[in-house]
Amino acid sequence: MTGQSLSGKTAFVTGASQGIGRAIALAFAREGANVAVTARSADKLHSLAEEAASIGVEALALPADIGIEAEINSAAAAATERFGGIDILVNNAAIIHPRIPVSEFDPQLFRDVLNVNLTGAFLITKALLPGMIERRHGKIINISSIGGRKGSAGRSAYRITKTGMISFTESLAAEVKEHGIDVNAICPGGTDTEGYRDAFNTTGRAENPNLMDPDEIAQVAVFLASDASSAVTGAAIDAFGSTNPLFA
Repeated sequence: MTGQSLSGKTAFVTGASQGIGRAIALAFAREGANVAVTARSADKLHSLAEEAASIGVEALALPADIGIEAEINSAAAAATERFGGIDILVNNAAIIHPRIPVSEFDPQLFRDVLNVNLTGAFLITKALLPGMIERRHGKIINISSIGGRKGSAGRSAYRITKTGMISFTESLAAEVKEHGIDVNAICPGGTDTEGYRDAFNTTGRAENPNLMDPDEIAQVAVFLASDASSAVTGAAIDAFGSTNPLFA
């Protein structure tokens, strides 16, 4: 989409300092949305906010660890105070772990993955949802994964959380449609992000041209955030690109 489909709206994007989250925040800004962005990396986050502001929207960088409830609540409160309310929430923050067999999986890492990828999404949603309910309008977009559709050796913790995000999407959508709020998930296939490169020790698209560019996922998010998606809620949209199993 191009133009100003999100003009007058404010979006809150987690895990926004790089990868899919960064691409979504900038795509929203190009469509006219003000953006509140959060991640642990303060430097990258402030750089993103400056780039978004240069497009002509308001941007607020909120460094926070999505795995810590107090920091989640503080970021939500600061964004709400600054913008008066949040219209669009993108739950994107996630830990991507390399392939680790269950027999060798460190229990604390397993807990951390579940805490950030799933519990963190629940907590920020819980913090921002009352304002959406009060205004009787909102769009919530949860970033799941092709990994949310099926298990895989060595990927247990990550794929559990991405399957959980799909179920969370469906459950929440059923609860809040009566309040004018749509909740959907995107399930990206292999995407060339910093997290993907680090987890799998790869150079990304240079090594595997089938990987998608993060902006391809951002364009799906723009549609779901816009009024054009009014007929869609409780859906998990497969955006597999060239990694689609149909092509195998």
